[in-house]
Amino acid sequence: MKDTPIKKIIEREKKRQDKVINLIASENYVSDDVLDALGSEMVNKYSEGYPGRRYYGGNEMMDELEKLTQKRALETFKLSDKKWHVNVQPLSGTPANLAVYMALIPPGGKIMGMSLEQGGHLSHGFSASATGKFWKQVPFGVDTKTERIDHDRVGEIALKEKPDMIVAGFTAYPRKVNWKRFREIADSCGAYLHVDMSHIAGLVAAGEHPSPFRYADTVMTTVHKTLRGPRAAIIWSVKDDRKIGQAVDRAVFPGLQGGPHMNQIASVAVALKEADGADFKKYAKKVVSNAKALAGALKNKKWRVISGGTDTHLILIDTWLKGSGISGKDASERLEKKGIIVNKNTIPGETRTATDPSGIRLGTAAETTRGKNEKDFVAIADMIDEILKK
Repeated sequence: MKDTPIKKIIEREKKRQDKVINLIASENYVSDDVLDALGSEMVNKYSEGYPGRRYYGGNEMMDELEKLTQKRALETFKLSDKKWHVNVQPLSGTPANLAVYMALIPPGGKIMGMSLEQGGHLSHGFSASATGKFWKQVPFGVDTKTERIDHDRVGEIALKEKPDMIVAGFTAYPRKVNWKRFREIADSCGAYLHVDMSHIAGLVAAGEHPSPFRYADTVMTTVHKTLRGPRAAIIWSVKDDRKIGQAVDRAVFPGLQGGPHMNQIASVAVALKEADGADFKKYAKKVVSNAKALAGALKNKKWRVISGGTDTHLILIDTWLKGSGISGKDASERLEKKGIIVNKNTIPGETRTATDPSGIRLGTAAETTRGKNEKDFVAIADMIDEILKK
C-alpha cells in the first residue's frame, strides 16, 4: 500500500488484534478467503437492482454471484427455495431490520421487541433509533427472578397491545429461545413474527441452537458474529400469498439502498460455504462449551452471571452488585488496560445508565476461532477476577 499513514494505522490495528484477548460477543476473525473476497475487484462494479433487473450494463458476473450467494444462504440453513425467499443485499443489521419494518408495518404501527436494558437491540424499536421514531415500541423483558423470558407475560402484553410485529431477537440474551411460543403469541394477536438471529446465526447453522425458520415470517442475521463473515446482513422471507419477499426487496432497494456492495456479497458467499462444513460445526460446538466454561469459572469466583449461565456464546456479568462492585464502564476500562477486550452492558433491572451500566458482556466466538479451549477460558476467568478485584 502506497498510502503510508493508512498502512501504518492498519498495521497497528493488526498488532492490537494479535496481542489482546477479544471477548467482544459481536466480533470474530474471518478466514483469508473471506478477506480476499472482500478486497476483490468486485468492489469496482455498481450493480443497482437485482439479478436480471439491473440499471447498469456489465453485470453478468454480479448476477451470477448474487444468485449463488442466495443459494448458499438457503443451503447453509437447510431451507428450500420453494418456501423461502432471500435477500443478500443489506449492508448491515440495523438497515436490514429497518427494511423489514418498512415492508410490513404501517407508519406509526407497533413493534413489540425486548427492551434495550434487558437484552434487546436499538433496532428493535428503541426510541433513540429510527425504528423507534417511525414506529412505536411495545417493550417486553425477562422475569425478575429467573432473568429468562416469561412467555406468558409476553403473551399478555401482546394481547393487550396488538402489535403489528413481534421481534424475537436479542443482543444480550444468553439463553436458547423458544421460537414456537413466539409463533403462538404472534398468532394470538395477528402479528408478524420477525426473528433477529444476528448473534446466534452460526450456532443455528451448526445445529447448536434451535432454528427459527419453522416458525418465523421473516428472519434477519448479520454475518460478522458467530457466522464468522464480513459486516453484512441477510433477510429471509417466507413464501406465501402475502408476498412478503417482494415487499422486503422493494424496501431494501430502492427503499433504503442504492447499489449493493458486491465485494461484500462475495465475502458473504465464502463465509456461508465455510459455515456449511464439518469443521464449522465443530467450531460452533466449542464456542458453546467454551462459553459454559467461562461462565462457570466466573460463578465459582463469586461473580453474578445473569440468568445463572449461558446456552450460547454470550455471557452477561453483573459487576455492580447493587453498589458493592464496580460499574461496567470501569470494569471494561480496567480489563482493556490488561489486554482483555469486553464491552460494558446494561443488565436486567438496570439502575445505572447505558453509558455507565451495571455489567459487562462477554463472548467466546472470536477466541474460539483462535483455537482456545475450555481450560483457556477458565484461565481467562481467573485473569478477569484478579484484574477486577484489585
